[in-house]
Amino acid sequence: MSAREPQLLSQAIAELIAVRGFARTRAASDLEQFWNQTSGPTWSKATKPLRITRGVLHVEVQSSALLGQLTAFHAPELTQKFQQIAPHLKVKSIKFRLVGT
Repeated sequence: MSAREPQLLSQAIAELIAVRGFARTRAASDLEQFWNQTSGPTWSKATKPLRITRGVLHVEVQSSALLGQLTAFHAPELTQKFQQIAPHLKVKSIKFRLVGT
């Protein structure tokens, strides 16, 4: 399509969203909201959801003590709760990692 031919409005909007990164920003915001609902006020302050890859939710944790606690005792429960809150994201497990590693 040349620069002089008219473009469909839907195509122009889709290109604008892609160029400006609005979809990524919205997805990150949604992921954080779902994680905050899952983890509750205490853990959401010390954790941050990073991304979902191949059904694994990657969450950054601020302390090694909390990392151990979440991994050893709470991962299955949090995974199940996240699946109930956001089933469309198809998360199978949660992987916690220490900040900066």
